[in-house]
Amino acid sequence: MLNQIRAILWAQWRSFRNYFPRSNKGSAFFSSVLAAGWYAIFVYLASLAAYLLARPEELESLRKILPGALLLCLLYWQLVPVLMASLGSSLEIKKLLVYPVPAGQLFGLEVVLRISTGIEMCLVIAGAIVGLLINPKVPLWAPVSLAIFVAFNLFVSAGVRDLLVRLLARRRVREIVVFLLVLIAALPQLLLFSGSEGRVRRFFAAEPSAWWPWTATAQLTLGKFSIAAASTLLAWTAAGYFFGRWQFDRGLRFDSAAAAAQGSSARQRASRLDWFFRIPTLLFPDPLGALIEKELRFLSRAPRFRLVFVMGFSFGLLIWAPMAFGRAGFRHSLLGDNYLTFVAVYALLLLSDALFWNCFGFDRAAVQIYFSAPVSMTTVLFGKNLAAGFVVILEILAISLVCAVLRLPLGAAQIAETFAVAGVLSLFLLAIGNLSSLYNPRPVNPAKSFRTATSGRTQALLMLAFPISLIPVAMAYLARYAFHTELAFFAVLLVAAMLGVLLYRFATESAVKAAGERKEQLIAALGVGEGPIES
Repeated sequence: MLNQIRAILWAQWRSFRNYFPRSNKGSAFFSSVLAAGWYAIFVYLASLAAYLLARPEELESLRKILPGALLLCLLYWQLVPVLMASLGSSLEIKKLLVYPVPAGQLFGLEVVLRISTGIEMCLVIAGAIVGLLINPKVPLWAPVSLAIFVAFNLFVSAGVRDLLVRLLARRRVREIVVFLLVLIAALPQLLLFSGSEGRVRRFFAAEPSAWWPWTATAQLTLGKFSIAAASTLLAWTAAGYFFGRWQFDRGLRFDSAAAAAQGSSARQRASRLDWFFRIPTLLFPDPLGALIEKELRFLSRAPRFRLVFVMGFSFGLLIWAPMAFGRAGFRHSLLGDNYLTFVAVYALLLLSDALFWNCFGFDRAAVQIYFSAPVSMTTVLFGKNLAAGFVVILEILAISLVCAVLRLPLGAAQIAETFAVAGVLSLFLLAIGNLSSLYNPRPVNPAKSFRTATSGRTQALLMLAFPISLIPVAMAYLARYAFHTELAFFAVLLVAAMLGVLLYRFATESAVKAAGERKEQLIAALGVGEGPIES
């Protein structure tokens, strides 16, 4: 088994090694800085856990706190990767089935790779184990329960990952799964919105049931051994193993291409929507109109794009509604008065990776056509940007329609304001995104609804570029607040739009120049295939 795992890891290392010499060193530096900053937070939490668990006088108070803390750990490990549409590192099964590696050994490696979705929790639990080993009042066997709890999370995470991959590969099931994920993500907000916070408080304030894995783990961790607690933890871990192994074996036999091709009405649906995709060719001459039509057709078929598009007008509405309106209904506040705009900006944030930051990602190796066809790179970028603007318009219309159906406060003035704000924001995002798409290209598999780990440069753009792009919009709202008039708001927004046009023109010219200078690097970066481990 060790030889086979060593061979897989060696192949993965060669895949990375062949890519990074051609990658941008600035991107690697950005990734290192952002990763160090993010994990430093959890190192601090791990140190805090070690400090508290190392003090004998804190054990009694921790008996009430530790079960809830382990429950939060489990929820973070299992739900956060799903809600962030990220599956972390995983085996590329199709590339490994041709080798004589037993399924059990592949499952073992898959379980180990599940650590990539819970590195933060592993750090915190490692700190807790260190604290327990230092504490003189805790027996040496106590930290073993935390190791078993980690194994339980790994097994469940492996099973959930394979289950979601199969469900999201089925055309008719995918949208239902996405809707259920949205409801799960918005459940805390819906509970508060419905006035159920009292029940939630009573649930957490009550004595936790001894039959839950986090309760049994907490009891064993603090040195209170019992046959019931040990049996409960081992039973849950065994159930997690059988669930993970069952889903993994089903994933080995699953043909994603066949599942995606199911459905005999695909041609009929395409013919009914054909008029919609041909709208750009009626508004713009070729080749610009053809480029826009191609982008819209491709995005409509990409599960990864459809996932974030649907979340924009579903999850965005649900997550902001309780804060905007509350149980008493509509109330005047910054969020309540500008609810539609807030949801639209949040939708742009979700769509930014697919539409702005990496506009050539879906093309991958096919990006070569733009350099061999008699079409200028300026036209190509302009076509992609117009397609992105068309998608933004559709997203805002979908948000407005859902608000109207749910009878949320909505008026013509709010819709016009939302379109104006989204238009100005999109100009700045497109300007930055055109440069990012040429200097930080990344191949993206459109068939995978869930993404793998986001690169450091993309995280930096989300953390820095998006807030900077919001500054002109914030200035318009400050002008409205200062002068108490809509005229000041739209005047500042108009000036911001003019600055956005100038910035967009300058950035696009720089991106076109970079495309000519970095043609080989762009094609090489987008043509890189995945190794035996997706990461």
